Amino acid sequence: MKKTKQKFVDKTYKLKREAAPLSFILPTRHTKRFPLLHFDEQTGVNRELRYARNQKSVFVDEQDGNVLVEPVIFEDGFLMVRKNNQMLQQFLQYHPLNGLKFEEVDKEKDASEELELLNLEVDALAEAQDLDISKAESLVKVIYGRDTSKMTSAEIKRDILVYARQEPEEFLNLLDDTMVDIQSKVQTFFDEGLLVEKKKGAIHFDTAKNKKRMVVVPNGEDKLFIVASFLQSDEGIEALKMLEKISEIDVE
Repeated sequence: MKKTKQKFVDKTYKLKREAAPLSFILPTRHTKRFPLLHFDEQTGVNRELRYARNQKSVFVDEQDGNVLVEPVIFEDGFLMVRKNNQMLQQFLQYHPLNGLKFEEVDKEKDASEELELLNLEVDALAEAQDLDISKAESLVKVIYGRDTSKMTSAEIKRDILVYARQEPEEFLNLLDDTMVDIQSKVQTFFDEGLLVEKKKGAIHFDTAKNKKRMVVVPNGEDKLFIVASFLQSDEGIEALKMLEKISEIDVE
């Protein structure tokens, strides 16, 4: 059976988006500060890696004593490796930061991901365009925490369209989120002064007959979600009815 001839090609690598400085020097030898190891599945041994262009292997245990170590530098977030530098291509393949700090450029994969994102954006914008104004108001309250009573319909629709374009996946998820309506009501209760936030995340009633503390929002948690969750609980359902009765909200 005739063996398929291996085809060598130039390859380009890029720093991942969340970690892309103007230049980045990749560790090229094993040190205590940065262990450069590859786990060999066949032997069950962690093997030291070292990039040396004049060697026939990227593994230290297969290299001779004439090692010429070269720096590996990403410029403007990219590194192009010619097909005649197979040692560097192999080294990058085994490198522990492959997939974490950098990745090989895959134009077909990148195009597919970009197409998926564009389709999401189109779907989100179409949904945003068809939203009735009451639903749009609810979403603006939850997304931005704004008092929509002080906004025009055009401003509300604009903000929804902008969010749908910038965060299409999150926007589409919000459309099916059953918590949005109750969170919108909570924002209205804050806007109308029926609820107030005091020190250390303590949420208090602020009605003529009730100034008691309702809940405490844990540090880092979303205020609207925590209060909405309480008002939907057995303990909070009566408080919700009371606030709706006092509020200017239209209750169906």
